[in-house]
Amino acid sequence: MKRILPLVVIGLAVLAGLIWFAFGRDDGPEPWLGYVEGEAIEVAAPVSGQLASLNVQRGGQVAAGQALFALNPETTAAELRRLEAQLATARAQRDDLTKARQRPAELDIARAQQAAARAEVTRTARDYQRIATLAQRGFATKVQLDAARAAAESARASLSQAQASEASGELAGRTDQIAAADAQITAAEAAIAAQRRRGAEIAPAAPIAALVEQTYFNPGEWVPANTPVVRLLPPGRVKIRFYAPQAAISALKPGSKVRVGCDGCGDPVVATVRYVAPQAEFTPPVIYSERARAKLVFLVEAYPDAGVERLRPGLPVEVHPR
Repeated sequence: MKRILPLVVIGLAVLAGLIWFAFGRDDGPEPWLGYVEGEAIEVAAPVSGQLASLNVQRGGQVAAGQALFALNPETTAAELRRLEAQLATARAQRDDLTKARQRPAELDIARAQQAAARAEVTRTARDYQRIATLAQRGFATKVQLDAARAAAESARASLSQAQASEASGELAGRTDQIAAADAQITAAEAAIAAQRRRGAEIAPAAPIAALVEQTYFNPGEWVPANTPVVRLLPPGRVKIRFYAPQAAISALKPGSKVRVGCDGCGDPVVATVRYVAPQAEFTPPVIYSERARAKLVFLVEAYPDAGVERLRPGLPVEVHPR
């Protein structure tokens, strides 16, 4: 009987320990679960074309301004040449409108004709005066006087015609035609600027130093318009997306700090909250937690203050209030 009593006591102690371990131990506050997400930059071309070259490879680093890829420039270059020829034509037309309509030799002929007509006017005017004087004295008939008057009027008309011919040869294009030519030049210059921009867009450069996270096409393949060819991940564009319960939302405001930990990441990383969802949602399937799977939670986004290089996109994390 004395031997059985200690065994009973030990058994009861073990049972009490198991009950405490199962129901009475406190693991501390449950962490908020989430994952790392990268805000990548997807670089595409605005037009379709064959991929002529791919200057980067997945997993590599690129510097700002480094060439990423290039589509076949043949079509773009041909269109640029066509627009440049169109601009040259518009400028030639405009220059022609501002020049005299006749060549210098033709203008000289018109001026000589005008001088001859002026001399004829002088001669016929004198003849008319002489015959008019004779007619007053009775030495010339009315027919002779009328003929002299008609000859003088004809000479003046010929002089006016010669002057008009010279003026017409010196006159440049009309104002409205010159304005239309100027508009054509402006339109052609704008089209050339847009086409040159298009030539740069089919061979884009990295806008910022970044990691080449993905490439989607190989040289020789056809790339549809506005389809990403290269996906870049800048180092500063990594954020933590986690889900916090309703009871913790009052303390999570933009500007507040949290601690982010993950397997193999070393010491926790401090992050700053920038966004808190205004509405609750059910825990998404990506968050694996038996105790949190049926709870209403709020999406929260935080950006690491340091240690970004340790956080890879897609990595699951645990978040604690700081």
